[in-house]
Amino acid sequence: MRRYLVLAALLVVVLLVVAPFALILVNAVKTPQDYAATGPLGLPTHVSFAGIRAFWVRAGFGQVLLNSAVIAGSVAVLGVGLSLLNAYALGIGRVRGRRWFLAAFLVANLVPQESLIYPLYHIATRIDLYDSKLAVIIILTAIQSAFGTFLLSSVLARFPPELLDAAAMDGAGRLRTLVRVVAPVSRPTLAVLFTFFFIWTWNELFIPLVFLVSNSNQTVPLALALLQGEHDLDATATSASALLGILPAVLFFLVFQRTLTRGVTAGAVK
Repeated sequence: MRRYLVLAALLVVVLLVVAPFALILVNAVKTPQDYAATGPLGLPTHVSFAGIRAFWVRAGFGQVLLNSAVIAGSVAVLGVGLSLLNAYALGIGRVRGRRWFLAAFLVANLVPQESLIYPLYHIATRIDLYDSKLAVIIILTAIQSAFGTFLLSSVLARFPPELLDAAAMDGAGRLRTLVRVVAPVSRPTLAVLFTFFFIWTWNELFIPLVFLVSNSNQTVPLALALLQGEHDLDATATSASALLGILPAVLFFLVFQRTLTRGVTAGAVK
Protein backbone atom coordinates (compact mmCIF):
# COMPACT_ATOMS: atom_id res chain seq x y z
CA MET A 1 0.00 0.00 0.00
CA ARG A 2 2.89 2.36 0.79
CA ARG A 3 4.30 1.93 -2.72
CA TYR A 4 0.95 2.81 -4.29
CA LEU A 5 0.64 5.90 -2.10
CA VAL A 6 4.12 7.05 -3.13
CA LEU A 7 3.28 6.36 -6.78
CA ALA A 8 0.04 8.34 -6.50
CA ALA A 9 1.85 11.27 -4.87
CA LEU A 10 4.51 11.26 -7.59
CA LEU A 11 1.79 11.15 -10.25
CA VAL A 12 0.14 14.22 -8.73
CA VAL A 13 3.49 16.05 -8.74
CA VAL A 14 4.09 15.10 -12.38
CA LEU A 15 0.63 16.36 -13.35
CA LEU A 16 1.26 19.65 -11.55
CA VAL A 17 4.53 20.08 -13.45
CA VAL A 18 3.18 19.03 -16.86
CA ALA A 19 -0.13 20.91 -16.64
CA PRO A 20 1.27 24.41 -17.42
CA PHE A 21 3.18 23.07 -20.42
CA ALA A 22 0.08 21.26 -21.69
CA LEU A 23 -1.98 24.43 -21.23
CA ILE A 24 0.56 26.48 -23.21
CA LEU A 25 0.61 23.86 -25.98
CA VAL A 26 -3.19 23.74 -26.24
CA ASN A 27 -3.54 27.52 -26.41
CA ALA A 28 -0.64 27.90 -28.84
CA VAL A 29 -2.52 25.88 -31.49
CA LYS A 30 -5.83 27.71 -31.04
CA THR A 31 -7.23 30.47 -33.17
CA PRO A 32 -8.27 33.71 -31.43
CA GLN A 33 -11.89 32.76 -32.15
CA ASP A 34 -11.45 29.39 -30.40
CA TYR A 35 -9.83 31.07 -27.43
CA ALA A 36 -12.67 33.59 -27.17
CA ALA A 37 -15.29 30.83 -27.42
CA THR A 38 -13.79 28.12 -25.16
CA GLY A 39 -11.42 30.06 -22.92
CA PRO A 40 -7.93 28.96 -21.90
CA LEU A 41 -9.02 25.54 -20.61
CA GLY A 42 -11.09 24.41 -23.61
CA LEU A 43 -9.77 22.23 -26.41
CA PRO A 44 -9.42 23.76 -29.87
CA THR A 45 -11.96 22.85 -32.54
CA HIS A 46 -9.08 22.47 -34.99
CA VAL A 47 -5.30 22.81 -34.77
CA SER A 48 -3.95 26.11 -36.09
CA PHE A 49 -0.30 27.15 -36.31
CA ALA A 50 -1.18 30.73 -37.27
CA GLY A 51 -0.17 32.09 -33.85
CA ILE A 52 3.20 30.32 -33.99
CA ARG A 53 3.88 31.58 -37.51
CA ALA A 54 2.80 35.11 -36.59
CA PHE A 55 5.12 35.23 -33.59
CA TRP A 56 7.99 33.70 -35.58
CA VAL A 57 7.71 36.41 -38.24
CA ARG A 58 6.93 39.26 -35.83
CA ALA A 59 9.90 38.54 -33.53
CA GLY A 60 12.32 37.35 -36.22
CA PHE A 61 12.56 34.25 -34.08
CA GLY A 62 15.10 32.45 -36.28
CA GLN A 63 17.72 35.13 -35.58
CA VAL A 64 16.65 35.38 -31.94
CA LEU A 65 17.03 31.63 -31.51
CA LEU A 66 20.49 31.72 -33.09
CA ASN A 67 21.55 34.59 -30.81
CA SER A 68 20.48 32.71 -27.68
CA ALA A 69 22.19 29.51 -28.85
CA VAL A 70 25.46 31.35 -29.58
CA ILE A 71 25.45 33.23 -26.27
CA ALA A 72 24.35 30.29 -24.10
CA GLY A 73 26.71 27.82 -25.81
CA SER A 74 29.68 30.19 -25.60
CA VAL A 75 29.06 31.01 -21.95
CA ALA A 76 28.64 27.32 -21.07
CA VAL A 77 31.90 26.30 -22.76
CA LEU A 78 33.96 29.28 -21.56
CA GLY A 79 32.45 29.16 -18.07
CA VAL A 80 33.27 25.49 -17.62
CA GLY A 81 36.79 25.97 -18.96
CA LEU A 82 37.51 28.98 -16.73
CA SER A 83 35.99 27.24 -13.70
CA LEU A 84 38.17 24.19 -14.30
CA LEU A 85 41.36 26.26 -14.57
CA ASN A 86 40.55 28.23 -11.41
CA ALA A 87 39.49 25.16 -9.45
CA TYR A 88 42.59 23.24 -10.57
CA ALA A 89 44.78 25.95 -9.07
CA LEU A 90 42.72 26.28 -5.89
CA GLY A 91 41.67 22.67 -5.30
CA ILE A 92 44.77 20.75 -6.41
CA GLY A 93 47.47 23.39 -6.76
CA ARG A 94 46.74 24.67 -3.24
CA VAL A 95 47.83 28.22 -4.05
CA ARG A 96 48.67 30.53 -1.16
CA GLY A 97 45.61 32.30 0.19
CA ARG A 98 43.25 29.61 -1.15
CA ARG A 99 40.62 30.27 1.51
CA TRP A 100 40.54 33.98 0.71
CA PHE A 101 40.10 33.25 -2.99
CA LEU A 102 37.23 30.87 -2.25
CA ALA A 103 35.66 33.45 0.05
CA ALA A 104 35.91 36.03 -2.73
CA PHE A 105 34.20 33.68 -5.21
CA LEU A 106 31.49 32.96 -2.62
CA VAL A 107 30.87 36.67 -2.10
CA ALA A 108 30.80 37.17 -5.88
CA ASN A 109 27.91 34.69 -6.06
CA LEU A 110 25.99 36.71 -3.48
CA VAL A 111 26.35 40.10 -5.16
CA PRO A 112 23.09 41.05 -6.95
CA GLN A 113 23.36 41.75 -10.66
CA GLU A 114 21.66 45.13 -10.25
CA SER A 115 24.66 46.46 -8.32
CA LEU A 116 27.02 45.47 -11.15
CA ILE A 117 25.08 46.91 -14.06
CA TYR A 118 26.28 50.51 -14.00
CA PRO A 119 30.04 49.78 -13.83
CA LEU A 120 29.66 47.06 -16.45
CA TYR A 121 27.67 49.41 -18.68
CA HIS A 122 30.33 52.12 -18.26
CA ILE A 123 33.15 49.70 -19.14
CA ALA A 124 31.28 48.29 -22.14
CA THR A 125 30.63 51.75 -23.59
CA ARG A 126 34.24 52.83 -23.03
CA ILE A 127 35.71 49.81 -24.86
CA ASP A 128 33.10 49.82 -27.66
CA LEU A 129 31.37 46.58 -26.66
CA TYR A 130 27.93 47.98 -25.86
CA ASP A 131 25.10 46.38 -27.87
CA SER A 132 27.23 43.38 -28.81
CA LYS A 133 26.81 39.72 -27.97
CA LEU A 134 30.48 39.55 -26.96
CA ALA A 135 29.85 41.87 -23.99
CA VAL A 136 27.04 39.63 -22.70
CA ILE A 137 29.19 36.52 -23.22
CA ILE A 138 32.09 38.01 -21.24
CA ILE A 139 29.89 39.23 -18.38
CA LEU A 140 27.88 36.02 -18.01
CA THR A 141 31.02 33.87 -18.31
CA ALA A 142 32.55 35.73 -15.37
CA ILE A 143 29.34 35.44 -13.33
CA GLN A 144 28.81 31.74 -14.04
CA SER A 145 32.47 30.82 -13.55
CA ALA A 146 32.39 32.33 -10.03
CA PHE A 147 29.84 29.67 -9.05
CA GLY A 148 31.64 26.98 -11.05
CA THR A 149 34.97 27.75 -9.40
CA PHE A 150 33.48 27.55 -5.92
CA LEU A 151 31.80 24.22 -6.69
CA LEU A 152 34.71 22.60 -8.56
CA SER A 153 37.27 23.68 -5.96
CA SER A 154 35.53 21.64 -3.29
CA VAL A 155 35.33 18.68 -5.67
CA LEU A 156 38.98 18.82 -6.78
CA ALA A 157 40.14 19.30 -3.18
CA ARG A 158 39.16 15.64 -2.69
CA PHE A 159 40.71 14.46 -5.95
CA PRO A 160 42.48 11.07 -5.50
CA PRO A 161 46.17 11.89 -4.85
CA GLU A 162 47.18 8.47 -6.22
CA LEU A 163 46.21 9.56 -9.73
CA LEU A 164 48.24 12.75 -9.41
CA ASP A 165 51.26 10.83 -8.10
CA ALA A 166 50.98 8.34 -10.96
CA ALA A 167 50.87 11.14 -13.50
CA ALA A 168 53.91 12.80 -11.89
CA MET A 169 55.84 9.50 -12.02
CA ASP A 170 55.04 9.27 -15.73
CA GLY A 171 56.61 12.69 -16.23
CA ALA A 172 53.38 14.62 -16.81
CA GLY A 173 53.51 18.35 -16.15
CA ARG A 174 50.71 20.38 -14.63
CA LEU A 175 48.98 21.14 -17.94
CA ARG A 176 49.18 17.55 -19.12
CA THR A 177 47.89 16.32 -15.76
CA LEU A 178 44.94 18.71 -16.07
CA VAL A 179 44.09 17.64 -19.64
CA ARG A 180 44.80 13.90 -19.38
CA VAL A 181 43.88 13.09 -15.78
CA VAL A 182 41.84 15.74 -13.95
CA ALA A 183 39.47 16.74 -16.75
CA PRO A 184 38.48 13.16 -17.79
CA VAL A 185 37.89 12.07 -14.20
CA SER A 186 35.85 15.24 -13.50
CA ARG A 187 33.82 14.91 -16.70
CA PRO A 188 30.49 14.13 -14.95
CA THR A 189 30.77 17.24 -12.77
CA LEU A 190 31.81 19.34 -15.76
CA ALA A 191 28.79 18.05 -17.68
CA VAL A 192 26.51 19.16 -14.84
CA LEU A 193 28.07 22.63 -14.86
CA PHE A 194 27.76 22.84 -18.64
CA THR A 195 24.05 21.98 -18.48
CA PHE A 196 23.36 24.47 -15.69
CA PHE A 197 25.35 27.25 -17.35
CA PHE A 198 23.56 26.75 -20.65
CA ILE A 199 20.05 26.79 -19.14
CA TRP A 200 20.80 29.69 -16.78
CA THR A 201 22.24 31.76 -19.62
CA TRP A 202 19.37 30.84 -21.94
CA ASN A 203 16.86 32.12 -19.37
CA GLU A 204 18.83 35.26 -18.49
CA LEU A 205 16.83 38.45 -19.08
CA PHE A 206 18.23 41.36 -17.08
CA ILE A 207 21.75 41.63 -18.56
CA PRO A 208 20.64 41.15 -22.21
CA LEU A 209 17.89 43.71 -21.59
CA VAL A 210 20.52 46.30 -20.65
CA PHE A 211 23.29 45.44 -23.09
CA LEU A 212 21.43 44.29 -26.23
CA VAL A 213 19.29 47.11 -27.58
CA SER A 214 19.28 46.18 -31.28
CA ASN A 215 16.57 43.88 -32.57
CA SER A 216 19.18 41.81 -34.39
CA ASN A 217 20.92 41.01 -31.07
CA GLN A 218 17.87 40.04 -29.01
CA THR A 219 17.75 36.76 -27.12
CA VAL A 220 14.70 34.54 -26.59
CA PRO A 221 13.69 35.87 -23.12
CA LEU A 222 14.18 39.42 -24.34
CA ALA A 223 12.01 38.84 -27.41
CA LEU A 224 9.28 37.32 -25.22
CA ALA A 225 9.42 40.23 -22.77
CA LEU A 226 9.11 42.82 -25.54
CA LEU A 227 6.34 40.99 -27.42
CA GLN A 228 3.31 42.58 -25.77
CA GLY A 229 2.41 46.25 -25.84
CA GLU A 230 0.69 48.12 -23.06
CA HIS A 231 -2.80 47.73 -24.52
CA ASP A 232 -2.27 44.75 -26.80
CA LEU A 233 -2.84 41.18 -25.68
CA ASP A 234 -3.12 38.18 -27.99
CA ALA A 235 -3.40 35.09 -25.80
CA THR A 236 -2.72 32.63 -28.63
CA ALA A 237 0.37 34.53 -29.80
CA THR A 238 1.56 34.77 -26.19
CA SER A 239 1.14 31.02 -25.73
CA ALA A 240 2.94 30.40 -29.02
CA SER A 241 5.82 32.63 -27.91
CA ALA A 242 6.04 30.86 -24.54
CA LEU A 243 6.04 27.47 -26.28
CA LEU A 244 8.81 28.46 -28.69
CA GLY A 245 10.74 30.06 -25.84
CA ILE A 246 10.82 27.08 -23.49
CA LEU A 247 10.93 24.28 -26.08
CA PRO A 248 14.68 24.57 -26.92
CA ALA A 249 15.65 24.58 -23.24
CA VAL A 250 13.42 21.58 -22.53
CA LEU A 251 14.88 19.67 -25.49
CA PHE A 252 18.41 20.53 -24.36
CA PHE A 253 17.63 19.26 -20.86
CA LEU A 254 16.12 16.03 -22.20
CA VAL A 255 19.16 15.39 -24.40
CA PHE A 256 21.55 15.90 -21.48
CA GLN A 257 19.33 14.36 -18.83
CA ARG A 258 21.33 11.14 -18.59
CA THR A 259 24.60 13.07 -18.41
CA LEU A 260 23.14 15.29 -15.71
CA THR A 261 21.96 12.29 -13.68
CA ARG A 262 25.36 10.63 -13.95
CA GLY A 263 27.10 13.79 -12.86
CA VAL A 264 24.86 14.31 -9.83
CA THR A 265 25.30 10.70 -8.66
CA ALA A 266 28.99 10.40 -9.60
CA GLY A 267 30.14 11.07 -6.05
CA ALA A 268 27.90 8.35 -4.59
CA VAL A 269 30.13 5.53 -5.85
CA LYS A 270 33.79 5.52 -4.98
